[in-house]
Amino acid sequence: MPSVFSMQGKVGIVAGLANEDSIAFGCAQALHEAGAECIVTYASPKAERFITPLLPEMGGPELMLCDVQKEHQLDELFTRAKERWGRVDFVIHSIAFAPLEDLHGRVTDSSQDGFALAMDVSCHSFIRMAKQAESLMSDGGALLNMTYYGGEKVVNNYNMMGPVKAALESTTRYLAEELGTQGIRVNSISPGPIRTRAASGLEAFDELARDGESRSPLRRLASTRDVGNAVVYLASEAGSAVTGITHYVDAGHHIRF
Repeated sequence: MPSVFSMQGKVGIVAGLANEDSIAFGCAQALHEAGAECIVTYASPKAERFITPLLPEMGGPELMLCDVQKEHQLDELFTRAKERWGRVDFVIHSIAFAPLEDLHGRVTDSSQDGFALAMDVSCHSFIRMAKQAESLMSDGGALLNMTYYGGEKVVNNYNMMGPVKAALESTTRYLAEELGTQGIRVNSISPGPIRTRAASGLEAFDELARDGESRSPLRRLASTRDVGNAVVYLASEAGSAVTGITHYVDAGHHIRF
């Protein structure tokens, strides 16, 4: 009897690969090892030289350029998924962005354009992907995004991304309600501090990481692979009754804030 954690025969999209430190990489690795087949996306041609060497560890997935601000690239991604499989069982959204000048300043001082850009790339793009995936999930499926505790509580230097992640978590709950009758589950995963390229844009990130290592109950940081394992759980039959939640993968760090 196959394990309820098996992803054998499942197909889907992992969006947001940049390099070997990306959460998307850990997700694609774990999904491949669980038996899934993926299309993996990256946002900039500049990332190709960093991600091409990673292909074997992800099972040799198809790579597609997809800047979520370019609607035609998003259309091409889901058109390709439909051509290849006729369906999608999961979509993993591991994408976030904020202009540094806004991210490093007070929320009070954030620019209208900068806030709108961060919200569009980090939150509304998940809505657009959910809309594209809906018609390809006639037998149900899983939509997952990446959030952070700074969307729930104030975390020093997280600044503008706090309200943006709060919006993403709220979006997750509303999409879970709207799509639930179709068997589509929608969840957020909340890793603790992980040394990714996106995290490097936060001021005093090393201080936050050291706090996670010294004060989390497990006295360590979560890894991108830890996040990938949680993705497998939530996208597989093991997570079939789980929707609308924020699932922490942070070695317990969130209970100590």
